[in-house]
Amino acid sequence: MIWTYSCPHCSATLNPNETIVLRAQREGRRFLVGFHPQPGNYEVDLPDGEIMPSGTVWDFSCPVCDHSLVSELSDGLCEIDLRLHDERHRVYFSRTAGEQATFVVSAEGLLTDHGVHTDRYLEHLVHLKYMR
Repeated sequence: MIWTYSCPHCSATLNPNETIVLRAQREGRRFLVGFHPQPGNYEVDLPDGEIMPSGTVWDFSCPVCDHSLVSELSDGLCEIDLRLHDERHRVYFSRTAGEQATFVVSAEGLLTDHGVHTDRYLEHLVHLKYMR
């Protein structure tokens, strides 16, 4: 496994296999959702019968500690931690279904941004550095 993701609150591993597993919640619906671990790959695995209509905003939380992953930087983003080749980073991603905006931030600042909707959030992250 190249990417290891964890909760920024309890440090629980969020991708024990390859898929990042988070709890999704919206308007009384609550289920686990799987995300592809590669930043910029927007494949999503949903339980049978569940849908995330494009444009809907979801609350994501850690499936272990139940803490919200919504970022203080922007109400439109969530954040999780990433360990890649023994380096630690913070990953920010859009809470809106169908919106492609992912950012990887290191201690030196913004490393990469992915997706066609990054311009909606870039101003929040341009000068940010990951400190843990």
